[in-house]
Amino acid sequence: MAEDNLKTALVFGATGLTGGFVTELLEQDSRYREVILFTRKPVSTNAAKTRQITFNPDNIQAFAQQIKGDHLFCCIGTTIKKAGSKKVFFETDHDLVVDIAQAAASNHVRSFVLVSSIGANPDSRNFYLRTKGQVEESLKKLTFPNLIILRPSMLLGVRREYRIFEEWGKTAAKIISPLLTGKLKKYRPVHAAAVAETMISSAFSGNGMHILESDQIENTRK
Repeated sequence: MAEDNLKTALVFGATGLTGGFVTELLEQDSRYREVILFTRKPVSTNAAKTRQITFNPDNIQAFAQQIKGDHLFCCIGTTIKKAGSKKVFFETDHDLVVDIAQAAASNHVRSFVLVSSIGANPDSRNFYLRTKGQVEESLKKLTFPNLIILRPSMLLGVRREYRIFEEWGKTAAKIISPLLTGKLKKYRPVHAAAVAETMISSAFSGNGMHILESDQIENTRK
């Protein structure tokens, strides 16, 4: 790719499972001139084209003018248990994501790529899935030329923090995956590396709003 066409990538949630894979792939991707990581605390990286911006999630407006680039990859996500309450969870998985997206849209970021969740629905009885559905609806109202929403099922991969019940779930999911066919195929677990690959390839996919379910993620890997 010609030097003038090289892209700048912005990553939120780089310390998470999927965000870590996204960052690693971006650092190796010759289509990107620069990779900017927005983190609460500095992270270790030796990539020459990567720089970091430490930000306060409670005051995105102070950093809004720095949320500039071509493709933004939003891998922000927590759990109600880790957040400590539904209120804090909503502030992270909804309010923070929307604040970032609003700043990005104002700065004419072309592609906004979000990791959501299978089953996301703004009308769901499940608080987690309802929050994910609500953030999707909020993003659809913004003016991104290219909006990509990924809805992966259970993510495979090694997290920095060990979640015993999640590991048991992964084991069970692997066993029943062969039984999940047809309309149920989207509930098969998917590796976080596959999600990361799809996020990056979809950032170059053109114009429009696209929602990719878990089974579609495997089909769109570069």
